Amino acid sequence: MPADAAALERPELGHLAKWSVSSHKYGYGVENLKDGNEATFWQSEGPQPHIIDLSFPKRVFISAVSLHTSHARDDSYTPSRISIRAGTGLHDLQEVRLQEFNKPDGWLHIPLRPMDSADEEVEGPPIPCHHIRILIIANHLNGKDTHVRGLRVFGAAQSNPNVASPERSEEATPSKGQGLSDGKRLLELGHDGRSGFTSQAFKMHEWIR
Repeated sequence: MPADAAALERPELGHLAKWSVSSHKYGYGVENLKDGNEATFWQSEGPQPHIIDLSFPKRVFISAVSLHTSHARDDSYTPSRISIRAGTGLHDLQEVRLQEFNKPDGWLHIPLRPMDSADEEVEGPPIPCHHIRILIIANHLNGKDTHVRGLRVFGAAQSNPNVASPERSEEATPSKGQGLSDGKRLLELGHDGRSGFTSQAFKMHEWIR
């Protein structure tokens, strides 16, 4: 899904965060990631992996991240493999997505907790966090430094039926025969996909930091 389309369906949260990068070439800093201009870009200048950090002052619920890349213009500077990690801070980051690309060009929309549907990958429940980190692990043709032309971070859209929010997870469970996978049914019940706790007693405290 293009980032422009995504922005119409869910809130963009990047303006709430403090942004930083692991390194940058003079004149190609972190501000180029969020200026909305696809002709500008952040260029790293250091050893891999190259890192983009977004730190939020309070907990947010993130459903997806969008990156803008251009293989046609950036060649060996184009990311080919990234890792996305989330947590309450730098001390407890957990990998939530590992994604590979083949000569990407344009906006890459990456759901953080994807669920398979009949014909495409859709967004599952958003991930609560205070910090999100994007690591560029490898570039096209084993390039050393990287170019990223834009970054957007999205919350969940309450009106999107394909996105389950923490509030919606408390609703009635789907009836038998609807064709949902076990994983999707668990997510709609409020299961986080990792722990074994689904009881009301545990869920009362699931967002405690």
